[in-house]
Amino acid sequence: MSVTADDRQDPLRIFDSPDSPTPEVQLLSNGRYHVMVTSAGGGYSRWKDLAVTRWYEDGTCDNWGSFCYVRDAASGDFWSTAYQPTLQRAEIYKAVFSAGRAVFRRRDHDIETHTEIVVSPEHDIELRRTRIANCSGARRIIDLTSYAEIVLAPPATDSEHPAFSKLFVETEIMRERQAILCTRRPRAPGERTPWMFHLLAARVPATGEVSYETDRLRFIGRGRTTADPRALHDNAALSGSAGPVLDPVAAIRCCIALEPGETATVDLISGISETREACVGLVGRYQDREFADRVIAAAPTCDQAILSRLHVTAADAQLYGRLAGSVIYANATLRADPGILAKNLQGQSALWGYAISGDLPIVLLKIADSADIGLLRQLVQAHAYWRMHGLVVDLVVLSEDHDGRRPPLHEQITKLIAAGNSADRVDQPGGIFVRSADKIDDADRILLQTVARVVIGDGDGSLAQHLERVGAAPTSIPPLPPVRSHGPESPAAIEPPERDLIFRNGLGGFTPDGCEYVITIVPGQMTPAPWVNILANPSFGSLISESGSANTWSENAHEFRLTPWSNDPVGDANTEAYYLRDDESGRFWSATLLPRVPGSGAAPYVTRHGFGYSVFEHSEDRIDSELCVYVAIDAPVKFAVLTLRNRSGRTRRLSVTGYLEWALGDERAKTRMHVITGLDSNSGALFARNAYNTDFAGRTAFFDVDDITDRSFCGDRGEFLGRNGTLRNPAAMSQSRLSGTVGAALDPCTAIQVPCELADGQAREIVFRLGAEHDADAARDLVRRSRGSMAAHGALAKVKQYWQHTLGAVQVKTPNRSLDVLTNGWLVYQILACRVWARNAFYQSSGAFGFRDQLQDVMALVHAVPELVREHLLRCASRQFREGDVQHWWHPPSGRGVRTHCSDDYLWLPLATC
Repeated sequence: MSVTADDRQDPLRIFDSPDSPTPEVQLLSNGRYHVMVTSAGGGYSRWKDLAVTRWYEDGTCDNWGSFCYVRDAASGDFWSTAYQPTLQRAEIYKAVFSAGRAVFRRRDHDIETHTEIVVSPEHDIELRRTRIANCSGARRIIDLTSYAEIVLAPPATDSEHPAFSKLFVETEIMRERQAILCTRRPRAPGERTPWMFHLLAARVPATGEVSYETDRLRFIGRGRTTADPRALHDNAALSGSAGPVLDPVAAIRCCIALEPGETATVDLISGISETREACVGLVGRYQDREFADRVIAAAPTCDQAILSRLHVTAADAQLYGRLAGSVIYANATLRADPGILAKNLQGQSALWGYAISGDLPIVLLKIADSADIGLLRQLVQAHAYWRMHGLVVDLVVLSEDHDGRRPPLHEQITKLIAAGNSADRVDQPGGIFVRSADKIDDADRILLQTVARVVIGDGDGSLAQHLERVGAAPTSIPPLPPVRSHGPESPAAIEPPERDLIFRNGLGGFTPDGCEYVITIVPGQMTPAPWVNILANPSFGSLISESGSANTWSENAHEFRLTPWSNDPVGDANTEAYYLRDDESGRFWSATLLPRVPGSGAAPYVTRHGFGYSVFEHSEDRIDSELCVYVAIDAPVKFAVLTLRNRSGRTRRLSVTGYLEWALGDERAKTRMHVITGLDSNSGALFARNAYNTDFAGRTAFFDVDDITDRSFCGDRGEFLGRNGTLRNPAAMSQSRLSGTVGAALDPCTAIQVPCELADGQAREIVFRLGAEHDADAARDLVRRSRGSMAAHGALAKVKQYWQHTLGAVQVKTPNRSLDVLTNGWLVYQILACRVWARNAFYQSSGAFGFRDQLQDVMALVHAVPELVREHLLRCASRQFREGDVQHWWHPPSGRGVRTHCSDDYLWLPLATC
């Protein structure tokens, strides 16, 4: 709940729950160093144009930011100083946003925490001060652990390829000063890179040494998340790893002993400077309690000075802060009507004719009456306020004066802007753009409304009234009423039989014929890195890991991803998942290891990676499941065939839910506002499209299941997961069915749920399909052709037949059996499926042809698929120029790429042709 008081000197926004419909935000800044924090505790830290910490826009999960964990050493219970990231409910929870600060208060297990977050007016640092009070009658030992992922690069560069970006960050531990230093190695001679520090200053004696961690894998653990990191599960000190770690974080832990009624204060300070010397100087300065106290006291005064300079009242600042939440986290309430969004057929390039790049968030004001010019004045002030706090926005003013009154409305608008703080930002990136409605055609008008994160109309009331606008009420779905206990079936699940494998390594091995790699994972165990299979045909494919995490694409694995690509080997995040639920007890699990982590008593998960397919086997509550995933060899469709068998001794009522998140472009952050989902009345499949992605205009993706009569579905990720939700425990799994919500202005996903009743000993097969075609008619035709068990089994047979024929063309036998296994299948399979067709992998998702790279690859295929080699030689020959040089790489289908003069490019075409 939010409370504002316009008549107060210092109006507050107070939230007693983290579950606001969309994230409420507070902006803190000194003009150079910027912090955004949400009422649930997510947010970012930025310095000038660089991301200091990692953050992605996710108004549903809101789980990116800088965090602080609190742990009771005796019981092992842990929580966080805000709601994120642990998602632990507090006995008392409050978030308070006031001038220049954000405050979080919690009470958990008789421990109270009070955390203030401010930015220094003087130095480029943020201070997070936590006071911990022991409200119990016993002595308590409390561990306090900070955590943030380090970036030190432009946000767009980091999100394009996170794993690559992380490789250039180095960390250094300064134990004598209780600090961590971080910098980014220069990538070019003379490049200057900033230095960042993270400091812990405890104001009471600790019971043990302060410990440090800069390796995210060690802190989080494989397959885990920040909600439940491995480092919080024992009393051991953090490892102290530092240097060129592969996945850099800054984490510091101190241990505090509190007598009954005693209070301790801990300051967590992060900051940044141009040089190492200046950074070390700040570390030394802020070890002094007086400097930290000064920052806490001065932050509100500094904020008031900024407001005075902008002629903004404190009440206005709170209003602009509220509006900033919808700029940072797009939501349907303040966007254009879904009917308008559905009409848009244009992409970003259509904005350029109006000198608007489309790279920045857009706020659109439609004004037709000079009597409402005060609304423009407020938005101009808001625009300046946001810019001073590091939120760069394009404010587009659409003048809709149609009656020719004098003075013209357009003239009044330009005069007001010229008199304000943004006069020098007119028609500049991050500035104000005034355009006359009568000079904009209908298609462009629709486009402007589509791209705007906030649309304000002067006929719809004041700015405050716009913020009180109520969107469509969420669909109310009754909870699933449990009729049995949640305990597992008895007896326990049968262990899978011991398999005859060769070249075992403790987690997996090859079948004796070398055609499958079998991985067995018991609860609490993970492979050291994702072990993936690439399932592909020449124009469509999917990457899937041993845990079930998957990414699917069509035509180009980088440019047109159907589901997002994860570049995180630690979390191995799912964006495609399949759930099974016992509808009598409400207990649910996933058909693959992730996202639903099994309990300690669960049976192992077995993954079998084969040529063109992957199979996931599991048994839970005496329900055996086998999920077989493959891509048709001759069609742009992926099958997920789930076979269930009941061996519980009684009839079981189950439901199966298939879930995926849509991208329909290169990055979900760029596309999520423009993906529109819907139920196709002709085929009965769930469709998704993104008209804003004009490079793939008309493309229609679909998710489908055979049992369409009894299914329920949902196209809103926010509704499926729930606010602050996760795929490990989605809100929809506690509901009786899915809501049926689809359309525009949602957080786009598609989930399909199918009821399944099994008699004892009975088996049933449920087939899900994910695909894409060039238009809706072709998608409907593909849906019809691929439905039914016969179509699914026929497609799998063709996949196996193709790979048996292709990989059997050349067989070798040597004294080295391991060489035979790789040569007689896996190496050729990898080259063709991954390198030539997919051009995609876990660590790099290219999608492009490389002149040199793929020529090298196809040389290995000359005996297996000579016709494919010839086809590729002609393809590369077409990328040559008269001058003799070539396109070093290019993206199909557009051919867009880079022309370079790399000397080795000239060599490979003649060599591969010989």
